[in-house]
Amino acid sequence: MVKTIYLKPGEVQHFVNVASKCDFDIDISYNRYIVDAKSFLGVYGLDLRRALKVSYDGYNSEFEALLQTLAAAS
Repeated sequence: MVKTIYLKPGEVQHFVNVASKCDFDIDISYNRYIVDAKSFLGVYGLDLRRALKVSYDGYNSEFEALLQTLAAAS
């Protein structure tokens, strides 16, 4: 699945914590830059003023709820 989200700097730690609980790979990208969504430094290093694409193949209800919240905050 691919979803578009908007992250604020203060939300990065919570996003990474929730993503880290998932037992599947999650990538987050902007343009050509792709990082592991479970890496705080990787996610924080992205341009958070832009829409970010989250790519993953799995399901976790807490992660899905978080993505829905971040997509709605746009």
